[in-house]
Amino acid sequence: MTDLTIEVPFEMAGMRLDQALAELFSDYSRSKLQTWVKAGRVHVNGEQLKAKDKLEGGECITLNAEAEVVIDAKPENIPLDIVFEDAHILILNKPAGLVVHPAVGNWSGTLLNALLHHVPQLDTLPRAGIVHRIDKDTSGLLMVAKTLQAHSHLTEQLQARDIHREYQAITHNRMISGGTIDEPIGRHPTDRLRYAVNENGKEAITHYRVISRFKRHTHIQVKLETGRTHQIRVHMAHVRFPLVGDPLYSG
Repeated sequence: MTDLTIEVPFEMAGMRLDQALAELFSDYSRSKLQTWVKAGRVHVNGEQLKAKDKLEGGECITLNAEAEVVIDAKPENIPLDIVFEDAHILILNKPAGLVVHPAVGNWSGTLLNALLHHVPQLDTLPRAGIVHRIDKDTSGLLMVAKTLQAHSHLTEQLQARDIHREYQAITHNRMISGGTIDEPIGRHPTDRLRYAVNENGKEAITHYRVISRFKRHTHIQVKLETGRTHQIRVHMAHVRFPLVGDPLYSG
């Protein structure tokens, strides 16, 4: 067991403890978090609260957590382009075409399988130490925690938006200027494979600027404040600048 500590963002003021835990410690199931609250393994500013108690924002939550073992994922000798590694974290360049986590249709040949081969002890960490994702067809740097404490720190920095993530993309259509898209993202109402701008979705903020323009396309730089699934693809399609080569959102 390890104590994981995180500060509650002020944006979560008024949220129930159990709801905040589900967002802040998303690597653990809601049922497990509920069990730990009842067992007294969750402290808010040193005190035990009930799951339904409301937070004010700025509190310090300490969770006495158990690492969840990765299930049904086997190590595979898949080459990794590692750009940095020490005893605590690993940063790699994920190529386009590589799925991050095993799922239906991709139970093997994923980044997680490769990590378990490169660092076998990752099988004791939530999601084998992976703290954020990059879409299958996107290339870029991805951070991996090698210890539970590093996992806690990286997760906290991502929640606090202290880690900056930037990408480049080519969009359809010629863009006049950059901007910011502040629209919540949730599941698509009819297509389970897609996400969409949804007023009941989670907060999602994307900043973008023009690098260069072409006759019918635009080269842009994108900076994420949040990290929702398919965020860049959904947001750019929403403002009518879908990404080139995106089969889900550019149709």
